[in-house]
Amino acid sequence: MQTTAHPRARVDLGLELGGTKVVAVLATPEGVVLEQSRRERWTTGDPARDLEGLVAQARALLAARGLADASLRAIGVSAPGPLDAARGVVLAPPNLPGWRDVPIVDALGRALRAPARLENDANAAALAEARAGAGQGARSLVYMTMSTGIGAGVIVDGALVRGAHSQAGELGHVPVVEDGRRCACGLRGCLEAYTGGAAIAEQLREAVAAGRETAALELAGGEPRAISARHWCAAIRRGDPVSLELRAAFIRHLARGLAFVLATVDPDIILLGTIVREHPDLFLEAIRARVRELTLPELHATPIVPAALGPRLPVEAALAVAALVDARRA
Repeated sequence: MQTTAHPRARVDLGLELGGTKVVAVLATPEGVVLEQSRRERWTTGDPARDLEGLVAQARALLAARGLADASLRAIGVSAPGPLDAARGVVLAPPNLPGWRDVPIVDALGRALRAPARLENDANAAALAEARAGAGQGARSLVYMTMSTGIGAGVIVDGALVRGAHSQAGELGHVPVVEDGRRCACGLRGCLEAYTGGAAIAEQLREAVAAGRETAALELAGGEPRAISARHWCAAIRRGDPVSLELRAAFIRHLARGLAFVLATVDPDIILLGTIVREHPDLFLEAIRARVRELTLPELHATPIVPAALGPRLPVEAALAVAALVDARRA
C-alpha cells in the first residue's frame, strides 16, 4: 500500500541507471516508496538529452504526488562504472553509449535543486543490502554481483570502501588463472572471464563451435548467439555434461576469489547476488565447501549467503545512495 506524501513533505529521489532501462523512485527519507517508474531504451547517445529525460522522469514522479522540486531532500544515483564517485562524474560505461565524463551529480543537482550523490551499482547494492537486505546488522560486508560481469561492494566498519581511484571492489578483475582467458577489460585470467554471465555464454558457444552437444543450445532455440547464463543454469538441472563442467570451473574460480576476499577484508558476511541468489541449490554448498579448503580455519564460520533484495534491489540501491547525502546540505 502506497503512502500519501504531504504537499510540503521532504522526499528522496533514487535513480538506477542501466544499459537498457532506468528506474526512478520517490520515497520518504525512511525508505517508504511513494512513486516509481521505469523507462526502457532510455539512452539516445547524447548525454545531455538523456539527462533531460532523467529530470523529466523525476518531475513526473513529483507531480504525481503534488510536489515541487523544492520538496526533494536528496538525490541518489546508482550507475554502472567506471565512474568517479568523489567528483560525481560518470566516466565511460560501455553500456551507456555516448556517456563519457558526464558530471551527472552537478547536472541533476542544478536542475532539481537538491544535493545529489553518485555510486557505482555494486557499491549501491552493498549499501542497499546493508540497509534493507541480508546484510542488516553487519558492520562489515562484501556484496558480490554476478550477472553479465562481476563486481563487488565492500563495507568495512560501517563505511563504504571506494579506494584511491574509485576502483575498490573490482573483484571481477582479480587474476585467478595465469595467462588465462581474455577478459572484456583487456586483461587475461580475470575472475570475470570465468564466472561472469557473458563469459559463461561465450564458453558454451565455443563448445558448440567445437562440435560438442549441449542442452544449452536446445534451450536457446538452437541459436548459439542466444545462449545465456539462464540457459546454462537450466542445462545444469538437466545434467548436461558441458554445463556441469562449466559449473565445476565456476565454483573453483569463484571460491578462489572469495578466499581472497576473506583473507583481505575478513567481513562479517559475504552476500552473493544474481546467478547464485537465483539458483542457490546449484552452487551455494559447493562454493562454501571449496572456500573452506582455501582459507584459514578462523575464517570458516563467515557466512556466505544469497543476497536478499532480488527484484527490489534497483529501487533500494538508489535510495540507499540518497540516504548517504549529508542531511545538513539538504
